[in-house]
Amino acid sequence: MKTLVKPRVSTRTKTARPPLYKVILLNDDFTPREFVVAVLKAVFHMGEEKAYAVMLTAHRRGACVIAVFTRDVADTKAKEATDLGKSKGYPLYFTTEPEE
Repeated sequence: MKTLVKPRVSTRTKTARPPLYKVILLNDDFTPREFVVAVLKAVFHMGEEKAYAVMLTAHRRGACVIAVFTRDVADTKAKEATDLGKSKGYPLYFTTEPEE
């Protein structure tokens, strides 16, 4: 009499990656460039040169994608950066949108 051996089947549940969101800096004509650079350095941990380049891109094009994060992180950083501008009376604004 033969014993039947069933093959072991292991099912792995693959965790789906969370959707990513872009943080976008919107240009305004009132917030000083130096202040924008300081916010980019403080909130997004950019170096001086990178922060200046991002600020200039937003200035020239009207907006610039700063970074891509999960939704919670993107929303938190955008709010933190926008609030820093508000605290100094500037209309500095960061927004988020889904990464495609």
